Order: sequence, then structure tokens, then C-alpha cells
Amino acid sequence: MQVPDSLLKKYNVPVPRYTSYPPANHFSDSFNGSNYKDLLVESNMLQPELISIYIHIPFCNKMCFYCGCNMCLTGDKKLIKPYIQALKKEIAMVAAHLDKNRKVAQIHYGGGTPNSIASEFIKEINEYLFNTFEFIDKPEIAIETHPAHLNEKYIRELKNAGFNRFSMGIQDFNEEVLKAVNRDPAQMPVQELMQLMRSDNPEVAVNLDFIYGLPLQTPASFVETMEKAVQLQPDRLVTFSYAHVPWIKKQQKILEKRGLPSTETKMEMFLAAYHFLIHAGYHAIGLDHYVRENDELFIALKNKQLHRNFQGYATRRTTGQVYAFGMSAISQTESGYAQNEKDTQAYIDKIESGQYATVKGMHVSQEQILVREIITHLMCNKEIDWQEMSEKLNISEENLNKIAQPDKAAFEMFEQDKLINPKANGFEVTELGSLFIRNIAAALDPAYKEQQQKYSKSV
Repeated sequence: MQVPDSLLKKYNVPVPRYTSYPPANHFSDSFNGSNYKDLLVESNMLQPELISIYIHIPFCNKMCFYCGCNMCLTGDKKLIKPYIQALKKEIAMVAAHLDKNRKVAQIHYGGGTPNSIASEFIKEINEYLFNTFEFIDKPEIAIETHPAHLNEKYIRELKNAGFNRFSMGIQDFNEEVLKAVNRDPAQMPVQELMQLMRSDNPEVAVNLDFIYGLPLQTPASFVETMEKAVQLQPDRLVTFSYAHVPWIKKQQKILEKRGLPSTETKMEMFLAAYHFLIHAGYHAIGLDHYVRENDELFIALKNKQLHRNFQGYATRRTTGQVYAFGMSAISQTESGYAQNEKDTQAYIDKIESGQYATVKGMHVSQEQILVREIITHLMCNKEIDWQEMSEKLNISEENLNKIAQPDKAAFEMFEQDKLINPKANGFEVTELGSLFIRNIAAALDPAYKEQQQKYSKSV
């Protein structure tokens, strides 16, 4: 697959990532804890019935310069214990409004760096969740980890705490790249870490996560990193595009001084890694995930049943409304969104005073729910069949098109540029078009307007 420079220039514009719809910049500051409570009660009557839980651990030992997460440095660690207590209290506050018959299908820990704190804190939270909720058979219990803070003892304790999926943020195997972005390398060989994770339990899965578009990276060097990754045989492999938003994350300006790759070079990195991973037997899921043929995500993709939420890609088996806990965490129920306070101490203070930590969010209209279904299906399954969508959503094709308001001129351009192929009742995204799928989604988003200071560029 070749990508003409003309298409890169044409489509490399700021567009939403569409991990949610509407995107988070549409959230209202007037949305408060009382509104969130309403969402919780409403969610019991909506589908999916299953529960997904997100736990945000904001702490990090040091700042990686590329970081776009909501985090805080551990310092003297005095906030960790009160933060864990606040998390448990928030879980209790939310659980009080959820139907006890609903089951948890998924837990995901993100950050920050969840494994930058003592493992007993993580185990304490999991035990609290296990004692508070009912679970489906074989739920996914996942944690994002930094390999610099992993050893045999810590991994054993995480497994004892119930985790069955580990994501390791490798970012790059080139230690010069890691040094340039202020990230510590793994303290043990990654292969040994993976063996420890998988030992004694064949059902434990391991993901390796990487970032392309960082200083000192080249297409050749990134393929070398992919070669090392494939030799380790991860269950899933993720190549995230570095999102440069220095107007939001000031420390990213440091990377400008250290030399960021051009848009063209960054695309070469993506394509070189893409071709290598496909040739190595992995299958592409969405924009950045690669899985093996027997992975449930690939099976769901073949059946046009792939789904996603703030947790990432999921099958219908593990898809739930998302209840998020911790500083900056965003809950994602069927009827709306609620985001917590972004300051760690302010989050603790609000929860300890018996208040929800909600500082912004929104109720989603019926029209926005329909657009969300269309865009989510497109982003996951790379096709739209208007007849199938109208039947699934129980609305006429004519009314569905009135709500989504497809940009006809844009779709004519997508077809001319070979980003889509027309079908009898819609279109499918081509291999080339998958690189610009965010642009295609934006043409189905009636609320979209280019906002240079709101979204990262599509490439």
C-alpha cells in the first residue's frame, strides 16, 4: 500500500479520535454530581446490561515527555493511601445506585502508571470490587503496566490479585529513543516478564504497546522494534500514533526541540510496521491494534460485531456501560458521560466529603445516540450498510440519513481518492481509506467542525 503525499496533505487535519461520541470537548461544565446520579439510575434500564469498570491510577515516578494522560508525580507518596480509600468510597457510592443483578464483564486499570504504586493497593481495590459486584464467567481483568517497575514478585502479586491481561507500555526497544522522551527502560528482559505473566495460567494474555512519531525514530528503526516485538509473540500488539498537543500538555514542547519526525516520515513508520506485522501473521483491528487469527477481536471483526468504548476494542461478550473511578476518570453510560475532577487532592476531598467528584459531562440526545452507533460501527468494522443500520436502530433509512447528515461532497471525494468503495446500501472502507477513517467518520458527524486547538491531526 502506497500513500500519495497529496492525500497526506489533504487529510492531515484536526479531527476527533471518536473514542466516544460526542467527543469530550462537548462536555458541559454545568453537569454535576446530581446529573451523574441520574445517569447511574437510568443506566439500569438501558443496554448493554453488563458493567465495565475503569480504575484510574494517576501516579507516575517521572514524567514521560510524550504523555497525554492525566497524571501526577508520586513524590513522597503521601497521596497514595488516601487516594485508594477515596476510590473504594467512590465505588461504594456508585454501586449503591446500580442494579445488583447486573454483572461485571471487564475491569481495566489505566493511568498514570498503575504499577508505580505498591501491589497491595491494587489487590485491595480488586478485592473490594470482587466483594461488591457479581461477575460473568471469565471476565477480562486488565492492567496497563510500565516494564521499568515490574519484577517477578510484583507480577506474581498482580496475578494473585486476579489479573488475566497485562499491557506493557514498551513504546520503543531503542533505549536512545526512550532517553530522548524521558522514559526508563524495562528493568528485566521483556521476554522474561512475559514468561512470568503467562506461567501457571495459559489463559493470561499479554499485550505490547508502542508509540511511533517520537524523536530519533525512523521507519527502519521502528521496524526493528516491531521485529523484536514479534519474536516475543504477544497476544496483541498496539502501535499508537503520538498525538502532539503541546497547547494542552506543555511538556511536549521539549520534544519539538529534540526533533519530531515529519508527517511523511511518521506515515512511513506506520506503513512499514503495518506491512511487517501483516506479513508476520497479525491482523489489523481498527487504526492501531494487531491480533492473531484466533483472537476474539478478529473473530468479532469478521462477523461485523467488533465494538469499542473508552476501554478500547471489545467483543459483545465483554462490552458494558463504563463506570469509571478516580481522578479525571470518564464514565460512559448509554445515556451520557460524566468526568471526574482532574486534580488529585480535589478528587480525594470531594469523595471524602460524600460528594461525587463530577466536574463535567453531558446527557446524550436520541439523535446523538444514533450518530454514535453509526460512527462506532464505522470505526470498528470499516463499513456502513444503511439498511442494516436502520433495521438495527429501528429507524427508517431516510430519517437516519437526516440525522447523520452525510456530507455528500466529502463522500464523492473519498470515492475519487479510493478511500471507500460504494456498495448497494452504503460503502466499505478500503485498505488505504482505513488510514483516514477518522476523516470519513467526521463526514458523518453533524456536529463536527475543524478546531485546531481541540483535536490532534489524523496522521
